[in-house]
Amino acid sequence: MDMEARRESPALLLPSPERADGWRAGPQEPLLWSGARPRSPAGLSCPESEPRHFSFTTPSPVRARKGQPRLRHNYKKVQKCRAADRNKTLQELHFTVVRPNFARSECQSIIQQGITAQRTVTQQNRVAVDAPIDDPNIYPPPLTTAKTPSQDVQFTPVRGPREGGTLVTIRGENLGLEFEEIQGNVKVADVECRPVREGYIPAEQIVCEMGKAERSQFAGGVQVCVGECRPEFMTKTSKFYYFVVPRLLHITPSRGPVSGGTIVNITGSNMDAGSNVSITFKDQKCTYHRRAGVWITCKSHASPHGVGSVTVSVGIDKAHLQMDLRVDHLQKELRFEYVEDPTITKLEPEWSIFSGNTPVTVTGTNLDIIQSPLIRAKYKNLETVNTCQVLSPTTMLCQAPELPVSLSRQQEERPDEFGFILDDVQAVRALNNTNFLYYPNPVFEPLSPSGVQELKPGSPIILKGRNFLPPTPGNGKLNYTVLIGETPCSLTVSDTQLLCESPNLTGRHKVLARVGGIDFSPGVVHITSDSPLSSTAIISIAGAGGLLILFIVMVLIAYKRKSRESDLTLKRLQMQMDNLESRVALECKEAFAELQTDIHELTSDLDGVGIPFLDYRTYTMRVLFPGIEEHPVLRDLEVPGYRQEQVEKGLKVFGQLINNKVFLLSFIRTLESQRGFSMRDRGNVASLIMTVLQSKLEYATDVLKHLLSDLIDKNLESKNHPKLLLRRTESVAEKMLTNWFTFLLYKFLKECAGEPLFSLFCAIKQQMEKGPIDSITGEARYSLSEDKLIRQQIDYKTLVVNCIHPDNEKSPEIQVKVLNCDTISQVKEKILDAIYKNVPYSHRQKASDMDLEWRQGRGVRVILMDEDVTTKIESDWKRLNMLAHYQVPDNAVVALVPKQVTAYNSVNNSTVSRTSASKYENMIKYTTGSPDSLRSRTPMITPDLESGVKVWHLVKNHEHGDQKEGDRGSKMVSEIYLTRLLATKGTLQKFVDDLFETIFSTAHRGSALPLAIKYMFDFLDEQADKHSIHDPHVRHTWKSNCLPLRFWVNVIKNPQFVFDIHKSSITDACLSVVAQTFMDSCSTSEHRLGKDSPSNKLLYAKDIPSYKSWVERYYSDINKMQAISDQDMNAYLAEQSCMHMNEFNSMSALSEIYSYVGKYAEEIVCALQQDDSARKQKLAQNLEGVVTLMSHES
Repeated sequence: MDMEARRESPALLLPSPERADGWRAGPQEPLLWSGARPRSPAGLSCPESEPRHFSFTTPSPVRARKGQPRLRHNYKKVQKCRAADRNKTLQELHFTVVRPNFARSECQSIIQQGITAQRTVTQQNRVAVDAPIDDPNIYPPPLTTAKTPSQDVQFTPVRGPREGGTLVTIRGENLGLEFEEIQGNVKVADVECRPVREGYIPAEQIVCEMGKAERSQFAGGVQVCVGECRPEFMTKTSKFYYFVVPRLLHITPSRGPVSGGTIVNITGSNMDAGSNVSITFKDQKCTYHRRAGVWITCKSHASPHGVGSVTVSVGIDKAHLQMDLRVDHLQKELRFEYVEDPTITKLEPEWSIFSGNTPVTVTGTNLDIIQSPLIRAKYKNLETVNTCQVLSPTTMLCQAPELPVSLSRQQEERPDEFGFILDDVQAVRALNNTNFLYYPNPVFEPLSPSGVQELKPGSPIILKGRNFLPPTPGNGKLNYTVLIGETPCSLTVSDTQLLCESPNLTGRHKVLARVGGIDFSPGVVHITSDSPLSSTAIISIAGAGGLLILFIVMVLIAYKRKSRESDLTLKRLQMQMDNLESRVALECKEAFAELQTDIHELTSDLDGVGIPFLDYRTYTMRVLFPGIEEHPVLRDLEVPGYRQEQVEKGLKVFGQLINNKVFLLSFIRTLESQRGFSMRDRGNVASLIMTVLQSKLEYATDVLKHLLSDLIDKNLESKNHPKLLLRRTESVAEKMLTNWFTFLLYKFLKECAGEPLFSLFCAIKQQMEKGPIDSITGEARYSLSEDKLIRQQIDYKTLVVNCIHPDNEKSPEIQVKVLNCDTISQVKEKILDAIYKNVPYSHRQKASDMDLEWRQGRGVRVILMDEDVTTKIESDWKRLNMLAHYQVPDNAVVALVPKQVTAYNSVNNSTVSRTSASKYENMIKYTTGSPDSLRSRTPMITPDLESGVKVWHLVKNHEHGDQKEGDRGSKMVSEIYLTRLLATKGTLQKFVDDLFETIFSTAHRGSALPLAIKYMFDFLDEQADKHSIHDPHVRHTWKSNCLPLRFWVNVIKNPQFVFDIHKSSITDACLSVVAQTFMDSCSTSEHRLGKDSPSNKLLYAKDIPSYKSWVERYYSDINKMQAISDQDMNAYLAEQSCMHMNEFNSMSALSEIYSYVGKYAEEIVCALQQDDSARKQKLAQNLEGVVTLMSHES
């Protein structure tokens, strides 16, 4: 189309949508160029004075289509044409055009932000030409697309193998707008490089994969063409890409553990060529780490084929290397050997301190195949490591890792895990066969408060502290280094001191102590040299020395005079000390001999002893109502006068109320809220209610559970510590719980626990009677209680007397062991024990009803008595007669005869009071209480009111001032007799262990765990869950307070509740010690014992931890047992109710309970009227009717 045609045409029409110079118009409409004055649409403003304007318009707001090339222009002062909103597509754009070129345009940003319009217009939008169409000042040459790549092109890598496969990354500018423009247009060193679409970034980056190079190709630049390979669209770098041949030389190390983890270094040449590296050991990958020109490192994996040698191959892109070029040019495969994993067999020593860094010698196998072994410790999810040095295949030296604990801890700790990091060998990460311990760090004290210590040359430096010698087995020691300044000193170490022989230094020097990972400076020493003395000082010292010598001579003369007087005193004291030492040695020797011999004798003596169990009624009465022999519940109801029928009728109605759960709970709560309702009343009401409900144990159990639940709620609401629950019997519920176990554990006592309990009682009784027992104070030679121990040396001798059976004198004589220091009453008791060995105590004759007769032969018979005309009285002290007093020999014949009214040697009642030892024993016999009140139970030795004398047996009361001077030696060494406690404890240990093991076993002696125990423990666990109490110590304490401390302790302290026996005061004291040990075993708190702790706690201090483990195992076993359903429990309770249906008189029990109704009738009725359930059932009216019946007088 020529110029003339353009002028004739009202508008300029392009002949085709796309011209050869690169301009692309719209797909349908021609492009309109106009030189007329530009219009100013909304959002654009151009000054009219601006020259060379042209405009184009679009029919609709559209954006540039995908795939159209971006135009690059230089614009002149385009900022004068500004849009109000650049985010909108403009309907009309006015701008000034200068000649285009391939440089970067100033308005390229505007075009990239979307201010691009479709270059087509419709016929209606054409604008008339105001200027000549061929004017070059107005109509510039056509626009073109910029495709020339920049000359500043960078690429990596610069070397690669001939086999190809290297990914070359090329970066620059104008590297094409579309992937198709550069596809097939990239060459590197004249080798085609195939572009990778995933790595292409338009105009900026090309990633291509190298093809295979010929042997003749060695190097060359990178050539990139955009679109077509014409000079104006092509660039070529001056920097070369080289083809190299990677080679392998060595592999280090050449072997490693079969579990992998070895860091392998492969050396060679051109190892940094190419883009991708892969290393394989046979068919197992070796994880690549990094590389340089002559080496590559990787980490081996576990061998799937076990031990053995495997080939090593390296792949660099498509080049695969397997050969090792040696010096002699012989090629050989590169190989790596998998060997057995290292093992650890021994650690020495097996301890360190908290800060670690102490040497540990490790013995094992294949330790030399590990390059960087580490030792590790894990404690509470915190892990620490330290280094090891391999010395040989079987030995390495490690520095112990620190333990992350508080340095203030002063007790040893064991790490959760302890082991080694040996590459990927997992078997040694946590050793199971080591008992590695950590001890507290040494703690140093400052040298002085000021931090500076003054010393003379050669004076030792003493560093004080603690934990300098850890309490290790084998007397292990730490390696200490103490520096005075920079000079070390030789050390002498003890547990609390470091004695440092200071070097020959003077001046101020810092002291530094090092041990393990600790550096501590206790201060500075100032060493001052001795200055020479002046002549005046020397004369003064000489004069003072002369005076001192004169004074010493005078003192020596005076001392020589006095020494003669003190020699006799010194010799006397020496003799007393020798006597004391001999007595101490003799006592220790005797205690040791007794401990070795008594256990066998005691066990043999107990064989064949029958167990005198009490019947169910007597047993329950002694537990429910202790100390009351004839309780009303054992008798029929007796009502004076003619009201018997009326009262029984009222009691029957009252019994119906008691069987009403709402009434009974309200009745108990009302009584407990009364201020005058004492602790004794609470226990009495609980026992009476249980006797009434003996025939309805299902109902009693339901009521008990409600009361316990209320008690738990009340305890938690009052903010009391949960562990205090059930600690003491302060409520009706707690006493009912004791009685409930009393009812349900009788069978278990008879079948299982009774036997070891009776054996323990008999063992204590026999062991006590082997030695002297003071019949007045109750003290004995053999005892578990320090308060009941005779702390004097008592000379005694064991005798055997032949006793004639009191019921059959023709039967063989019975041999009985007695002591010559026994009183006559004690001898009678021992004889009765031997004669009636298997007879219950209540069925045999009493010692107070019998006299002891000594038959000397030829018809001579002497009645022996505790007191008679031959009794010795000295200084107002009257001593009870013993066998030694009558000089009864060994194998004497004696007989028990009925009590004589008069005897030829009896005491004249008008002169001396006839007081027997049994009088004092009875004062002890029926005394009960806790172990803490043992001393208070010792009977006071009071003067006889008639004769004015004091009675004693073996030991006089030391509170009296007439003790002889000779007794002082015994008092000085009284504590040595405490060794007898250990001897007695060792003798009885088997019986105590047997009892505890029986009680704390879920299945023992063929008897299963009673259902009551499992049922009640599950109930306590349910209550704990209900109140969100998850502390195991609280649950443990509840169970201990519920059963062991509430029932078993009472039975252990009072075996007479279970057996028909007599319990003496010394036996009671020993059982109290056992009961206290039982209580400590059930506690969860740690008992810190010291030299001032009670002896009964020290006595079993080493056994209690073992007993505690029994208790924890017992509770755990019960918890794991299958829960008991309410149906099974009710069936069991019904069975127990039927077995003991008529043991108590319910009418008498109801009468006793009603006495509290009479006392608090108004309060009980008021409480019933305020309860909704009670009002519905009219319980208050029913109770008032009962009161009317019980108080009515016809």
